[in-house]
Amino acid sequence: MARTFFVGGNFKMNGSKESIKSIVEGLNKADLADNVEVVISPPALYLSWAVDHNKKAPLVQVAAQNAFDKLSGAFTGEISVQQIKDVGATWVILGHSERRTIIKESDEFVASKVKFALDNDVKVILCIGETLEERKSGVTLDVCSRQLDAVSKIVSDWSNIVVAYEPVWAIGTGLAATPDDAQETHKGIRDHLVKTIGQEQASQVRILYGGSVTGKNSSEFKDKVDVDGFLVGGASLKPEFINIINSRL
Repeated sequence: MARTFFVGGNFKMNGSKESIKSIVEGLNKADLADNVEVVISPPALYLSWAVDHNKKAPLVQVAAQNAFDKLSGAFTGEISVQQIKDVGATWVILGHSERRTIIKESDEFVASKVKFALDNDVKVILCIGETLEERKSGVTLDVCSRQLDAVSKIVSDWSNIVVAYEPVWAIGTGLAATPDDAQETHKGIRDHLVKTIGQEQASQVRILYGGSVTGKNSSEFKDKVDVDGFLVGGASLKPEFINIINSRL
């Protein structure tokens, strides 16, 4: 079974009611390929705003940028998966490098959040990736494998997980892995998943590339068999996001 092309837009800590409404309305009006799954991820304050203005569900869905591993309680500033579902969002991004490196989230904590989200019917975009120093040291796949293993130890069903390979050195820097580099790493990730979760599941897991993806370079990845889409940062705030979504046409 072919894997459905997937494009996520991570708005990060950007946007306002007006700008996010404009982005969503642009998606509503655009002629999007019908063989692509699109997920946009605004800041938490604007989740319901994005859901309410989205007219292209389920082709376009909405994700939170984070969630906690408890349903409710005295966890100031955290977001519950129940709250995510309550406003109509269906996905959450977990393990993003900016949270792993700045907030110091451990592999085990990320895995706990992944399991909790899945157990409560929220689908997960699981981010993995290496720093520049780790890449120079030749341990890219070791790092990715370690981050994946923390999840596979406690999650057996990966049908609602999309993996986003985001080399930390390429996020927001204007640098990007070449299509051949991305394919090589994605194949290594899939080969590792075969060993840990089995051939059948691993063949269906979508692996996205993230890291300075633009409307200009996205089409260069179209023939890479293990690149199943993109997790887009800054370009998801711009009209070129449509070009990225349609880059396989």
